[in-house]
Amino acid sequence: MAIFDRNDDAQTSRAATQSGGGGAGGLTAFIDQGSEFEGKLSFRDTVRIDGRFHGEISSENTLIVGESGEIQATIRSNTIAISGQVTGEIRAGRKVVLHKTARIEGNIETPSIVVEEGALVNGQIKMTSADKGVTPPKPVGGSLDAGADKGKLKF
Repeated sequence: MAIFDRNDDAQTSRAATQSGGGGAGGLTAFIDQGSEFEGKLSFRDTVRIDGRFHGEISSENTLIVGESGEIQATIRSNTIAISGQVTGEIRAGRKVVLHKTARIEGNIETPSIVVEEGALVNGQIKMTSADKGVTPPKPVGGSLDAGADKGKLKF
């Protein structure tokens, strides 16, 4: 297991931001390729995982899963950027970014999702409202009938 404090590494912080990070404090911790960790990971800023992780991950900011990252976990974070492999439930408060090398086995719940061509998702994607008080716009040119044809868009 290797977790390194990278607060002073400007190059790593830039890479985290470019990967969809956007954390205010830059990269807080890093689990490098070849490392394995099992348990509960909880953090406030940005963490990048390029190794293997099994367990639970919760964050107030950003989780970055690098191309060599292999995650088997329930993930809860504001922003999640994935380039590697994730098996488990993913819940983002703000956004999920799936890069072209992302491989997901599990359900995703998020108000916003970006999927690059080549990313694979085997599970359900549930779009939620970022602000529960906001009413989603009505479909243009049709309506969603909740009656006998529940779930079918009618034009």
